[in-house]
Amino acid sequence: MTTNPFGRVITAMVTPMRPDGSVDEGGLRAVVEHLLASGHDGIVVNGTTGESATLTDEESIEAVRLAKEVAGDRAAVTAGVGSNSTAHSIEMAARAAEVGADALLLVSPYYNKPTQAGLLAHCCAVADSTELPIMLYDIPGRTGVPFSTETLVALAEHPRITAVKDAKADLWASTHVMAATDLLWFSGDDVLSLAHLAQGAVGVVSVVGHVAGAEYAAMLAAVDAGDLVAAREIHRRLVPAVDAIMTTSQGAIMAKAALAELGVIESAFVRLPLVESPPEHLELLRAGLAKAGLR
Repeated sequence: MTTNPFGRVITAMVTPMRPDGSVDEGGLRAVVEHLLASGHDGIVVNGTTGESATLTDEESIEAVRLAKEVAGDRAAVTAGVGSNSTAHSIEMAARAAEVGADALLLVSPYYNKPTQAGLLAHCCAVADSTELPIMLYDIPGRTGVPFSTETLVALAEHPRITAVKDAKADLWASTHVMAATDLLWFSGDDVLSLAHLAQGAVGVVSVVGHVAGAEYAAMLAAVDAGDLVAAREIHRRLVPAVDAIMTTSQGAIMAKAALAELGVIESAFVRLPLVESPPEHLELLRAGLAKAGLR
């Protein structure tokens, strides 16, 4: 069985920012501490929810450094290094390793839409360049490029490609890959977390975990114990929060708003082209958190 260097209860964390748009280093430290206090054993930095598309390379690497400095040995820090330029991903992988990242998250290249052969070559080139374990990120709704079952099975042969964050919403395709490989499977979609866990995923990479880490840890424990009744109860109790954060507007926007509501960060600022939640969305968020018992 593949060793898990990523953790199991993982949140793709936001990058806190001040109202002037600069990265809030104190806020970043506070979010890491908040996650560690709520059942997490892993953190993803510079994922989509971290607004990686609008961070400079220097900001991205500093976020990894700070997160690892705070987390230490308490949680694994996985650094997002995805790009639609293979050379850039290789550079960011090396820099993330230098500042202490435990693992890497590699999304399929977006916009330029490589073929499956190109996707395979891209991932292998990044994996060949590093000693860190890699979690692939399959989210074709954002990238336009899915990992096919055949490509994932081929990539599983690489010794450093050991996991998948699945946000493709195709449970049957997931089953095929899990049956054919020893890749560690992670739900990358809060809506489907219980479904993924029930069919063999080892953990979650969540957005709602910003406010429900303890609940996801309890869900994982229930599934491990074979208690699907308890796991379903947690899953259903979280529905209002999942709806409020994941379907009201956009995950990064609503996760920051939720953390600000709970007093973890001072500002919910997001960089353009994202914009902060309007009052009506904040009302939906407050109601969802309250109904889920999270405030």
